[in-house]
Amino acid sequence: MTDTATFAGLDPVTLADALRVAGEPGFDRWQDQIKRTGGCADPIHLRGWVLHKDKATGETLHHYCTEGEPGGRLRIACGNRRASRCPACAWMYAGDTYRLMRAGLAGDEDKDIPATVRDHPRVFATFTAPSFGPVHNRPDRGVCRCGTRHTPDDPDLGTALDPATYDYAGAVLFNNHAGELWVRLTNRLRREIAARAGLTQRELKEVCRVSYGKVAEFQKRGAVHFHAVIRIDGPDGPDSPPPSWATTNLLTDAIHAAARHAYSSVTVSAAGDQPARTFQWGRQLDVRPVKAFGDGSDLTEQAVASYVAKYATKAAENTGTLDRRIGELAELDRHGVPDHARRLITACRDLDELYPDRRLWAWAHMLGFRGHFSSKSRRYSTTLGALRQTRADYRSAQEHAALGLDDRDPDTVLVLADWQYAGHGHTPGESALAATIARDLQLNRETAREALRDQLSQEGALM
Repeated sequence: MTDTATFAGLDPVTLADALRVAGEPGFDRWQDQIKRTGGCADPIHLRGWVLHKDKATGETLHHYCTEGEPGGRLRIACGNRRASRCPACAWMYAGDTYRLMRAGLAGDEDKDIPATVRDHPRVFATFTAPSFGPVHNRPDRGVCRCGTRHTPDDPDLGTALDPATYDYAGAVLFNNHAGELWVRLTNRLRREIAARAGLTQRELKEVCRVSYGKVAEFQKRGAVHFHAVIRIDGPDGPDSPPPSWATTNLLTDAIHAAARHAYSSVTVSAAGDQPARTFQWGRQLDVRPVKAFGDGSDLTEQAVASYVAKYATKAAENTGTLDRRIGELAELDRHGVPDHARRLITACRDLDELYPDRRLWAWAHMLGFRGHFSSKSRRYSTTLGALRQTRADYRSAQEHAALGLDDRDPDTVLVLADWQYAGHGHTPGESALAATIARDLQLNRETAREALRDQLSQEGALM
């Protein structure tokens, strides 16, 4: 059901469309579909049917067809990870990322990751980009080089103090090669650990394994940096203990050495008017141990997992760029892209001809960055695919129970289906109504979370 608050503040066109949608006979079913997507802002539309039959007798157990759905379509979630494109699906992606990262920190019996992983050396490290020129900032002394005490939301933060001398080309080329820098860093890290243990690379593989989970974040200046949980396991991964010599201090020292080593750099050849460049990580390298929950530390397992999950749903939007590929520079005018981001995007276009293999223009909306925003080593923890499969299996079990098929052996049921893509998205009115559904679902989640916290707090007080 809808109320007057749902339509408050809508422009006349959107309001008229929302009233049309709410007045249609299939509105309740439409609402149910959108609720099942979590309030998706850009659902995928499908047409088709699915048929469940008994393999032995040929009896039809259940038949579903979209002809009876609103508009003759079934709407499913788009699954976009970006909060700027679909907050509802991004929330789901962030939740999966949180579970993935926390499983690698605290263990997860359902995913075959023992709780003893907490005893392994593990740190939370931040690798930043080098300087490409002075920018407006908020230093500890409070006053920027420009003489201004910037507020946290000042749009000038991160922009160049002198655009004429700022190395915009260097900034986007660094972003473009950041993924390669990470690969070289992790390779060098294993060598640094082996050296501190007095082992060869081959001997190191026989006694321990280095695992990680990381996420990329764009600073306001438009340079990408990485946050990573790095852990030392035994030779078989998280379910085997690391060697006695593997300590958090050793891991921390090895990370600092690896980040500063010449091997952990990438050289970009000269081209046209661009000089040859050698990129390394910036001087601001932060490596801190991760503590268990409840020890009084701010850098707990929950805090780290939450921090990583938050940035897994973001891209370069905080710099003012667009969240989709750019067809032409004229789009920047239509969307009011600020000057600093515009210069970075323009640098991508200009450098694309000089470095065609780097596809800088194709990734101009990401300011040149073309790597994965979140990634992990093979044995860090579970996978996003496994988490999604668990959710799909749960929903499938719910569906079978609702259809009365839960008491049948799945091997005795033949499932036939035919699905066709029929479009995506909402009309203006549907979009407004879907946003309301998404907010209601989020409020329900927050209320349930607060209730659980209160319950756990009361139980703790009684112990």
